Amino acid sequence: MPYLQFFVYLQILDLLTTLVGLKFGVSEASPFVRWLMNWGPAVGVAGSKLVAIALAGVCILLRRQHLVRWITYWYAGLVVWNLCIILAGAHA
Repeated sequence: MPYLQFFVYLQILDLLTTLVGLKFGVSEASPFVRWLMNWGPAVGVAGSKLVAIALAGVCILLRRQHLVRWITYWYAGLVVWNLCIILAGAHA
């Protein structure tokens, strides 16, 4: 299941790019992640990644692998978005 490995890699990339963005002063857009960040930025973002991976596991157990494949595209776009925001902030 290469899409599952790609999904996990994107979770790690999203974690890292989000933390870098937060260091640059970018605010988190997700209300859920912002709520989790009450325990600290790294804990909040890491917690959201654990939730995402757990939900992917549920999808696989329920034989809904296609949902994981579709959401992988979302996370790929999200990582690109994070990188664009970081690069825009670095040039400002």
